[in-house]
Parts: sequence; C-alpha cells; structure tokens
Amino acid sequence: MTRTTLLPAMQNAATSDTIAQALSLAIHEHRIAPGTKLGEDELAEIYGVSRTVVRASLQSLSHLKLVDIRRNKGAKVASPSLTEAHEVFEARELLEPRTARSAAKLATPSDIALLERHINEEHAALDAADPGRALYLSGLFHTEIARIANQGTIAGFIETLVARSSLIIALYWRRESALCEKHAHHALVRALADHDEEQAEALMRSHLVDLHSALDLRERNVRAPSLKEALSQ
Repeated sequence: MTRTTLLPAMQNAATSDTIAQALSLAIHEHRIAPGTKLGEDELAEIYGVSRTVVRASLQSLSHLKLVDIRRNKGAKVASPSLTEAHEVFEARELLEPRTARSAAKLATPSDIALLERHINEEHAALDAADPGRALYLSGLFHTEIARIANQGTIAGFIETLVARSSLIIALYWRRESALCEKHAHHALVRALADHDEEQAEALMRSHLVDLHSALDLRERNVRAPSLKEALSQ
C-alpha cells in the first residue's frame, strides 16, 4: 500500500480530491496535528493550485469532521473535545461489534487475505517506528471489516468515526497500545476466517473498550508543525 501524499512533480495536476486525500492521510498519520491552521494561501502555494481548489478540498474534509471551518477564521485541523472523544468511542463500541458479527458471516478467503496484509503492513510500520502510519493502517483494517459486512450506510458512519478517532488519539493517547494491540487484530481475523460470529462480535467489543481505555482524556497542548514541514514528508 502506497501513500497518497502529493509529490512536488504532481502538484500541477492536483485536484481538490487528490489534495483532500493527501491532507487526510497527513492528518491520519499525525504529521499534521489537531489545531493546525490550514491557510488557503499556503496550501495553494504548496500544491501549486488556486485557492478555489484548496477551498473545495477543505470543504470535503469538513464533512468528515477532520477539518473545522469557521467564518472569518478560516480552516484548521479539528480538535475533538473530551465529550466528543467519549462519544466517538462509545459510538464505535455500539456499531463495530455488530458489524464484525455480520462480517464473520460473509468473509471470503480473499477478504481474509486482505485483512492479513493490513496487519502485516501495520506491524511493519510499528517496527519502523512510524506510529502514525500504523494508526492509519489500523483504521483501514476497521473500515475494511465494515465493507466485508456489506453494510454501506453503517460503513460510512464507521469511516467517519475512525477518522475522528485518529484526531482523538493524537490528542489523548497515553500508551502505544492505543494504536492497537498486536494480538487483537490477529484474533479478529481468525474469528472472521472461522465464521465465528459470536467470537468476532465479542473480540471487536473488547478491543474497542481497550482502545478507549488507553486514552488519557484530559486536555493537553499539541505542538503544530508548519504545513510545509508536515506535507514534505
């Protein structure tokens, strides 16, 4: 799996969608911290496009609640509050266990192989001391399970919740296991491969509860690097 961050040579061909994808990836991987100001002029210079194109990309990210846009104040990476953090993980704890049960019923060998590739790439990122990348891959693992469950509407909710979880972890995590315990995803894949619906549901629930408990839900300051620093990686 390759990153979608735009390279300088690609900037002239950048569209609002590709810029949104690049910014989303940078946010997921914690290269852009919550609260970072997303100036239209600076982004237009970085990507070599007009402010109109940048504005469209920021609007699409605001729909996913990755970006806050305030009138007369511009855009910045969202900073979920303590209340929002609890609500997001409580929502995931309600939705994803039932989705895992449905996925266990429908999972095919190719689905299992794809999930195993996700796990391998996630662990490789952790071994390479790239926790942001590991977190991004962990989120893809969860959204992929929703796809396997063939629940399009719920999958859309889960994708948004996973995206917001990335911001919450950037603000509030207190231990590396906030990414995902290594054994948790392996156990889930085994349950899905065995079509063990009850076990898949139980494992997903306990996994999300553990993830929630790994967060230190107190306000803290996060240093925001410049956009050029973050997006040049």
